[in-house]
Amino acid sequence: MKFGPHDLRRLQAGLFVMVLAVALGAAAVVFSRDRIAAAQAAFTAAQGQRNEIDGKLRQVRNEENEIRQKAALFNSLQARGVIGEEPRLEWVELLKEIRDRHRLIEVRYEFAPQHALDKAPAGALGLYASTMKLQVRLLHEEDLTRLLGDLRRQARALIQVRRCDVARLPRTGADNALQGLLQADCVIDWITVREV
Repeated sequence: MKFGPHDLRRLQAGLFVMVLAVALGAAAVVFSRDRIAAAQAAFTAAQGQRNEIDGKLRQVRNEENEIRQKAALFNSLQARGVIGEEPRLEWVELLKEIRDRHRLIEVRYEFAPQHALDKAPAGALGLYASTMKLQVRLLHEEDLTRLLGDLRRQARALIQVRRCDVARLPRTGADNALQGLLQADCVIDWITVREV
């Protein structure tokens, strides 16, 4: 079969439709690729915004938890009486009460002036410590652990033992049980919180 000019005229309309369909198909492919690229860019931007918002939300939740923990600690310290002016007279009475309760032989103590532990800005809460030198005559080491345990539980302050040295007392001719067998020399910080 041979194609002549007459056959070409008949195919011309079909070829035109075919070229038009190929051109439209190519345009559709290019257009759809552009739309896919734009959609992917929009998706990536939206995902970035979502990640940023999730990060901020996590940060807010962490800060909220931190505030709750600090509020609980503050309420605990306030209920215990650690916040406010230091009640030295109560501390002295507590030491006498513990001495009598545990029948300690001799308890001597001396409080140094109160000093700031940190530099807090005006209007904020600051930590203050009063250092006490404590000297106790003991029958055995457990007397000291009871004394320190009672101070930690009952004092209207946070008790921090900085140092505690225990030494055996020399034996004398008299009854050692009345004079004590050991002597403890301790340095203890009584820490309170108050407004600067």
